[in-house]
Amino acid sequence: MKALGAPLTLGTAGHVDHGKTALVAALTGVDTDRLPAEKARGISIALGYAPLDLPSGRRLSVIDVPGHERFVRTMVAGATGIDLFLMTVAADDGVMPQTREHAAVLAALEVTSGIIAITKADLANPDRATSEARELLPGAPVVACSARTGAGVPDVVCALDRVASRLAGRTARPASLVLHIDRAFTVHGAGTVVTGTLWSGAVAPGDTIVLLPAGRRARVRGVQVHGVAVQRANAGERVALNLAGVAISEVARGDVVSELGASLQPSIVIDAILTLRDDTHGMRVHVHHGTREAPARIASLGGDLWQLRLERPLVAAAGDRLVIRSIAPPGTLGGGAVLDPLARRHGRRQEIVERLERLRRGEAAPAPYEHPQPAPPIATSTPPPPADLSPAALALEQRLREAGHEPPTEDELGDDAAELPALRAAGRAVRVGRSLYAHPAAITRVNERVAEIIETDGAITLARLRDELGTSRRYAQALLEHLDAARVTRRLPDDRRVLRHRAPTQ
Repeated sequence: MKALGAPLTLGTAGHVDHGKTALVAALTGVDTDRLPAEKARGISIALGYAPLDLPSGRRLSVIDVPGHERFVRTMVAGATGIDLFLMTVAADDGVMPQTREHAAVLAALEVTSGIIAITKADLANPDRATSEARELLPGAPVVACSARTGAGVPDVVCALDRVASRLAGRTARPASLVLHIDRAFTVHGAGTVVTGTLWSGAVAPGDTIVLLPAGRRARVRGVQVHGVAVQRANAGERVALNLAGVAISEVARGDVVSELGASLQPSIVIDAILTLRDDTHGMRVHVHHGTREAPARIASLGGDLWQLRLERPLVAAAGDRLVIRSIAPPGTLGGGAVLDPLARRHGRRQEIVERLERLRRGEAAPAPYEHPQPAPPIATSTPPPPADLSPAALALEQRLREAGHEPPTEDELGDDAAELPALRAAGRAVRVGRSLYAHPAAITRVNERVAEIIETDGAITLARLRDELGTSRRYAQALLEHLDAARVTRRLPDDRRVLRHRAPTQ
């Protein structure tokens, strides 16, 4: 009997309205546009997922990405875990701006295997689009098809099967558990669920895992692959983990699931090999890694060696791929690979460059440059407490941390409230509304979740946040009003909120 082969993940790519989702539906029978906003607008906004069984018996996990330029960040988050691509180019349009940007993202991530589907071949002669696509992605097989009529769809499947047969899969590279979370939500009766593509390792029910960068431990209550409960999930598969011991407010897209004792650590300084299309020394950029992104200043160290000085931690390992995008105007500048994920801040000195070249060649880094700067602590997503905080203040901080997105009032804190001035002065407590007090980590989590929902749906309502957090209207309203006051969100006349830097979705 022929072996089915290791699990692989297929990612779509291509310009908006070039038929990615329609083709995935024709291939798999699954409509990956699940959100009401996607149905109403007729375009993909969030990542979609489906299984694709090939003639050989091998199964691909399909990630369908948005094509609109506003959602390139979401596209990158989906593309970071893929093994091969399905680039769509419409016969009546040819190669368009987002076709080129998605191709640049694939190049930055070093995803070189895949096929090009010339879609809508029933509407126009595919020859021009075929020529342009071959010039953009030389060597990739090209197949003309129509999701509407079904013509050419079986040929797409066969082409994918041939490409997949040449790929070994991630299980051929043994490593510890790494899963970059792209969704986090609650299921009634089950609790917190996170999903993502398993980059490496394996996971099973009963395992104890750690969530990075916060360093929280959780137990895996259940594991599913494409909606089916399994006793073990392996690298390359799309998985959903039901987690016990962690609240939905304590986990979000961009976090990383790892195993206890693994070497992964969050870092705010990374040395990397980058290929960039512009001279960007000192430029403030967005660095994309896994499903997380972070603003950063990048410093040239000479040639293709760069240092990334991040404004929020990434959880990277040597060899991981990075995508670098400009902030204004937004666009993909290029990408590369991590050399030292736990670097110290330094300049362009000869001994530093020599050490990085040794790392490039796979040689051990000599002392004293073996990570002389300790990595940030992972027990919390905020800085360590100042040494002059009293034990009572530290105890109150822990109480606020445990309260999460349901901050207590000053009256509810009782005598402990006497420590609030010290905590607030140290940046360890935030006043929400008139009398509620929260830990900064909880506010950061809510901020990230609100931004993610607005990016997906165009806006957020009080009821949506209440349901998303599984809390009461009182807390949801206080949190939204706090974000309004902090100028993170803007309240519209109909009480929806949008991000201040985005226009409302009609």
